[in-house]
Amino acid sequence: MVTTPLDLTELLSGIRAKRGYLLPHHGLMAITAPALLEAYDAAYTAMALDDRVLSHHDREFVWLAILIATDEAIATHHIAKFKAAGGTDEEIDVILTVTALALGFESYRFVNKNWLSHLPACDPPAIYQRALRSAARDVSMRLVHMAAAAVFVCKAGWDALALQIVAAYADGVPELDLAEAVSLTMFPGSVPHFVEAARVWRELIVDGKVPASQSFHDWAHLSGQGGFDEASRAAR
Repeated sequence: MVTTPLDLTELLSGIRAKRGYLLPHHGLMAITAPALLEAYDAAYTAMALDDRVLSHHDREFVWLAILIATDEAIATHHIAKFKAAGGTDEEIDVILTVTALALGFESYRFVNKNWLSHLPACDPPAIYQRALRSAARDVSMRLVHMAAAAVFVCKAGWDALALQIVAAYADGVPELDLAEAVSLTMFPGSVPHFVEAARVWRELIVDGKVPASQSFHDWAHLSGQGGFDEASRAAR
């Protein structure tokens, strides 16, 4: 079946109406895999558009950090959405600084791994956390923790993510807030990275390093979450 320009416009009208714009991959999926487009749109809507626990302002705060971390220049609609939700230029300054700090975590990691025998008084993780608090200015540490955690997921910084999750719990960041923030990385940062982020969080709970709620405790201790390798070993 050949898709005509009129058919294509109709196929994409719902997405255009919902988001206010189209991107090239929408049309490509519409003419090659309409069922995939429908499923993709449903997943994106649930992840990025439907209201869960974060306010629109807080969700877009995290989104901007993710987009900077993933070099996603095309997603400028998130800037407009952040400003429409009350986001300020001062908060943009904080987002940029916090994201840059998280992207530079490899410097803290390097010193922690290689130089501590020469610098016994140096505590790179603590230095990073102090820098993060300084960068926050008047922005809540809840937002800062969520943004930094999302950046670490995008960049596969699993040791840094573990540190950030522990710090988030210590500062009383609600688990559902942190979970929504981390889930926003699924498309720009990749689903495999989100899977690994869940693994890191789960292991922190199992190891008793964070005071998880009952529902998160139940999730972490559920057996059989090790993927194909675990399942195939069990079948032998």
